[in-house]
Amino acid sequence: MPPEKSKIVFFDGVCHLCMGSVQFLLKRNRKENLYFSAIGSEVFCSLIPKDMVPKLPDSILYWKEGKLYLESDAILQLIRELKFPWFLLFGLILIPRFLRNFVYRWIAKHRYSWFGKAEVCMMPTPNLRKRFLD
Repeated sequence: MPPEKSKIVFFDGVCHLCMGSVQFLLKRNRKENLYFSAIGSEVFCSLIPKDMVPKLPDSILYWKEGKLYLESDAILQLIRELKFPWFLLFGLILIPRFLRNFVYRWIAKHRYSWFGKAEVCMMPTPNLRKRFLD
């Protein structure tokens, strides 16, 4: 499937929280329809216009079949890809976006000090490699 028609999670490859989120999604996305790629990767650069990149968060982004979701909207759209009971958290969409995004930005701002930063991007196991895009 071409990347522009895929469901791709773009993530900060050195953030322990972001990498933990990727591991969480890998384990709970039973349809295996989510793909993963680091922010700044070839796939990322091919899909996201260069002038848009500086305005984007550098934590987690979700490309869903041609539409880019940011901040709390990205997380909620990803939750919809999970099975019971996780998809029930989609109900958080009832919270106004400005409040959800405030919390998202606060966590993103502190993620390195709370969770740490890796020296290198995680390497997927051979059986998960097919879910990662360069």
